[in-house]
Amino acid sequence: MHGSYGRASGRAGVGLRLGVLGLMAAGLMAGGAGATPADAQQGPAAGGTSMASTPDAANPGAKLSGGRPVFGPPPGMMLFTEKCGTCHTQKPMKMGAWEVPTIASLNAMPPEQIYTAMTTGKMAAMAASFTTEQKRQVAEFLAGRKLIDKAAISASAMTNRCRSNPPLGNPAASDWNGWSPTNNNARFQANGGLAAADLPKLTLKWAFGLPGGASSFSQPTVAAGRVFVGSDNTAIYSLDEHTGCVYWSFIADSAGRYAPVVAPIKGHPHVNHAVFFATASNTVYAVNARNGRLLWKAPVPGLHAVSASLAYYDGRLYVPFTGTETVSGSDPHYQCCRSRGAVAALDANTGRILWQVTSIPEPLQKIGKNQIGTQLWGPSGASVWNTPTIDPKRHLVYVGTGNSFGPVAAATSDSVLALSMKDGRMAWHYQLFKDDSFMLGCADTSPAGGNCPQKIGEDWDFGGSSVILQTLADGRDVLVAAGKGGVAIGLDPDNGKLLWRTPLYDKTPPTADGLVVFGGAADGQRVYYSLQRAGGGLTALQLDNGRIDWTAALDTDARGGIGAVSALPGAVLVGGWDGVLRAVNQSGQVVWHYDTRRKYATVNGVEAHGGSLGSPGPTIADGMVFVSSGYIGMQNGYSGNVILAFAP
Repeated sequence: MHGSYGRASGRAGVGLRLGVLGLMAAGLMAGGAGATPADAQQGPAAGGTSMASTPDAANPGAKLSGGRPVFGPPPGMMLFTEKCGTCHTQKPMKMGAWEVPTIASLNAMPPEQIYTAMTTGKMAAMAASFTTEQKRQVAEFLAGRKLIDKAAISASAMTNRCRSNPPLGNPAASDWNGWSPTNNNARFQANGGLAAADLPKLTLKWAFGLPGGASSFSQPTVAAGRVFVGSDNTAIYSLDEHTGCVYWSFIADSAGRYAPVVAPIKGHPHVNHAVFFATASNTVYAVNARNGRLLWKAPVPGLHAVSASLAYYDGRLYVPFTGTETVSGSDPHYQCCRSRGAVAALDANTGRILWQVTSIPEPLQKIGKNQIGTQLWGPSGASVWNTPTIDPKRHLVYVGTGNSFGPVAAATSDSVLALSMKDGRMAWHYQLFKDDSFMLGCADTSPAGGNCPQKIGEDWDFGGSSVILQTLADGRDVLVAAGKGGVAIGLDPDNGKLLWRTPLYDKTPPTADGLVVFGGAADGQRVYYSLQRAGGGLTALQLDNGRIDWTAALDTDARGGIGAVSALPGAVLVGGWDGVLRAVNQSGQVVWHYDTRRKYATVNGVEAHGGSLGSPGPTIADGMVFVSSGYIGMQNGYSGNVILAFAP
């Protein structure tokens, strides 16, 4: 199996499962036949955990043979070994820009995340032959525990319940509400109560542990004095911003890579504001912002998934969707490819879908058959991995798209799209890279006539970096975008015409790993992009002409990964794959840093530790900085399950 999930944990069960899988690879337990207790104990020795010597409820694989217990594999092991073990091994396997999660990463993640990946996520096609029970068995085998214990992860089980729950006030200008504090997705906090001079004085105020969490991919939202944040345990929590005490929790059907949005809602008695978010199961939720009670939930149909935060404006929610065939498309038995990126607009009061459009305007067509006679389809892909950007003046919504899938590349892949807020009609698009059709499992040597493109693309999509809308000093507006291809562009939002184009690399274009992966930030004069390269980097460009002012090395670890950027007047904050949060001044100098990779004594009594910093960028609000630590992503990053709050 493959997907953006995983963590590294110290649970004793990890060693046991690694040891058992090692025996499977050695053939000692193949099919479960003939393995004696002495045989079986060779596996756990690697992890320091022993197996019981008699068959009982704790050892469901044990059987009696001639009066002696024979240990077969636990439920899910054989399925994993047969269907998934070729790619998921004890060493990382590279597939384009992705590192396939290792066995250790799979062992350490929550079963809910694995189960979601097999049912509605990236592994849905690969696990299509599994029954619901088999998917459950695989998830529970890998994670070493049963699927969710709702009581154990709920706020009611925590030791730091808030003593009172006053009515929620209106969100303020000093809040950070959603992916960006403003709908232009500049990730710039002009009124956050922090000055650049305050950043070297930041100290940790509190830490909140996400129970059962593994990969922290929800960015905290701060609104009306509360912090709203999700977890890969499928829950969303409401906390007090100053103390970290917990008001409530809500458990959704699956997890999601989102920043919650707090906004007005009508038609629900005694409820003024809701928390809106979308999960990986293509379901959009609205819950009461004061107490977490469900107001509505709306599944959005289609062969797609949600992998970014939604946006809110004037009573509507704009939800981005990605295609789902990056992994499965190269299988010659699979009818590749029919999934597309999309954007949907929902009524925020009811969840009713107002319009839904795909990122590729031309109709899906049959385009022949592959070498073994499987029907082929196209064009497909052009996933939307980023939060939509709102332009009220032009009544447009902007998104960046990803690469295509299959033999035919779409004209709107690797593009910036401008969609009408009224009905989703495409007003214009600008394509940065043509003919970029890419799928995992394909290579330049793949035979022509299969599911793969004749020439595999570079995988240079716009990724998780949202388009940024800025107004210049002379009153002109500019759209700024950059992606994995390492090229920043400025566009005229009226018509999509190119204003400037700036490569962010020196001589050699980036690989499929990408150069700009997560979100940039802009302050009205400059745009700041984090660079995925050896040692990490941060570059500052002038908004009016794209000229690079400076590029700073950040001295990260060998992975070089840098997360989403957040800005305030005179400085930016950015986290790294090494787990270090850094403050950088206007000259590109690091003026403060904090290593989040350690264990924490949490305010809610949950055991927690930090890890990599990636997709969820720092949140700046009310004189404080909040960050989710432990992002695994697609490069087997360091796990973590903690929310950290800093203040001078």
